[in-house]
Amino acid sequence: MAKFEPGYLHIERHALTPDDVSYNLHLKYEVTQDPKEGKGMLFTLQGSMQGKDVEESFFLPKDQAYNFASNVTKIAEKYGIPKTHSSIGSVHKHYDAMFEDVRLQLDMKSGDPVKPEHLE
Repeated sequence: MAKFEPGYLHIERHALTPDDVSYNLHLKYEVTQDPKEGKGMLFTLQGSMQGKDVEESFFLPKDQAYNFASNVTKIAEKYGIPKTHSSIGSVHKHYDAMFEDVRLQLDMKSGDPVKPEHLE
């Protein structure tokens, strides 16, 4: 199950077998200003994964904000979701809607500059 609204994504999956994965996550995000990186997006992931409570926040500068799914995947792996399931990819259309909302909120446009140090 997944539900998207601007600034918020809820994704939930219940394990069907003992080898399956389970999560119930709320991903909230808002535009914020970082003293070093400038304008960007603050993401807060709360809920549970594999029966463990999750509460993690991460900031992505404007030129990296589109990469939020990679950060969510790394957090999922940290909490025990196997790499084969960690992309939490069944919510692709919701990620697309979230991506568009992030772009709108940060006024991101094709051709916007990227800081070279963010490419490393």
